[in-house]
Amino acid sequence: MISLEFLLTSLVVVLIPGTGVIYTVSMGLFMGARASFFASIGCTLGIVPSLLASILGLAIIIHTSALAFQIVKYAGVIYLLYLAWMMWKSSESLSLDEKVEKQSMFKIAFRGFLINILNPKLTIFFLAFLPQFLPINMNSYTIDMMILGVIFMLMTLVVFIIYGLLATIIRDYMINSKIISKYVQRIFAGTFAILGLKLAFTEK
Repeated sequence: MISLEFLLTSLVVVLIPGTGVIYTVSMGLFMGARASFFASIGCTLGIVPSLLASILGLAIIIHTSALAFQIVKYAGVIYLLYLAWMMWKSSESLSLDEKVEKQSMFKIAFRGFLINILNPKLTIFFLAFLPQFLPINMNSYTIDMMILGVIFMLMTLVVFIIYGLLATIIRDYMINSKIISKYVQRIFAGTFAILGLKLAFTEK
């Protein structure tokens, strides 16, 4: 069941930069390794509802119901545009006060969680992706799907942490420059806005 093909395909999927990666990298750049770690955890936990929905068959409802799909999709669009606006507003050299950073770790993780939970494509992806790697004659469909999903999540967490750490490495070269910090933040804000608009025009 846990084949090399599954592991390689999952790795490719996880490595492709998406909204979660961009969010994690931005946290690493502007708030450091600890923030990127919590962002990674939040984004990974955001996979759980989609995985469970796929296993329980709820993805079929989202896939067949235009209304359900649109509701989840536009909630995701609004949230991504909100993140873009908040990042644009704060496009100045960030304070590195440790107390502020510690207090905001839960918020950072929760934002990452919302990014994935409000992506209707993720649920449909699991429904289409995981069954391809299940044995034809299987007696434990739910358990096998759960195992594959957990492995996918662990790979996501590791890759996201690595992305965050790489972003943290170049943080010291950027964060002390108000001009660079300002424009990099605006680039990330624009990226979130573009992703939000892309999701808005996404069809099932």
